[in-house]
Amino acid sequence: MRVIPIASESLGVRSLATFVEASGLKILIDPGVALGPERYGLPPAKIELETLQHMRRKLQGYARRADVVTVSHYHYDHHTPFFEGLYESSSEEYAREIYGGKLLFVKHPRENINFSQRERAWAFLKSAEPIAKKIEFADGRTFDVGGVRLEFSPAVPHGSEGSKLGFVVMVLVDDGSKSVVHASDIQLLNRKAVEWIIAKNPDLLVTGGPPTYLGPRASGAWETGIKNLNEVIRETDAEIVLDHHIVRDKRYAEFFGGLEKKPKTFAGYLNVEDRPLEAYRVELHKIERGEKVGLPFSL
Repeated sequence: MRVIPIASESLGVRSLATFVEASGLKILIDPGVALGPERYGLPPAKIELETLQHMRRKLQGYARRADVVTVSHYHYDHHTPFFEGLYESSSEEYAREIYGGKLLFVKHPRENINFSQRERAWAFLKSAEPIAKKIEFADGRTFDVGGVRLEFSPAVPHGSEGSKLGFVVMVLVDDGSKSVVHASDIQLLNRKAVEWIIAKNPDLLVTGGPPTYLGPRASGAWETGIKNLNEVIRETDAEIVLDHHIVRDKRYAEFFGGLEKKPKTFAGYLNVEDRPLEAYRVELHKIERGEKVGLPFSL
């Protein structure tokens, strides 16, 4: 099995897109890339927009190879919509390339879903159904695809229990020799997700951390996230790849330091430098204006 992180905050964009090749089956998980339209009261810096385009090209390259595409939920950093979007780097052409002729496993569009995601799911399926090979609503179901087991969790909260952001589904990919769980946007904040991961006991866990960059709106998330991920570390022998919301916080290395096993970011897994651009948007705008500003990474 090969697991290839495609895009994430440590690679300069909002995403948790991942490519898995298992027994010849090529699976693209959460095919979306995006930028936060506003952070620190600022729009994306020029280098963020350039990086978004680079990651879009990278994602489309893996999409052309994929047999299967999975969508954990309908936020635009986790799927590519069928419209022209600047901060999503999206278009109908890109979406058709990703989903056309593919076997799609997607979050149920009507069950355990909030209003905004229900609307997005309707728009997505209206365009995807005529071009996909087949679409399966994945929540809580298991599929055998060419001898590879794809097991999807029941819908779990997008973050804490009672989250207004809706629900997501996690996926286990198991080819009989290795297993990986992709746990998108659980933010390590709800028991249902943590218990499901522990029960599956994967060899590799790819997950997003808590949104501590939100400050008071994420009160207690730092402590809960560390507690829950340490429980996963103790109860499984999984290698941990941790990225996404937590890397929007400049202090993410401190969060990693509070864990009993040090995880890798997507960048670290690929043996390249972390470039958490969004977290340093203020500094990036100053550099654009010609000011001399130090950064903990190269541009």
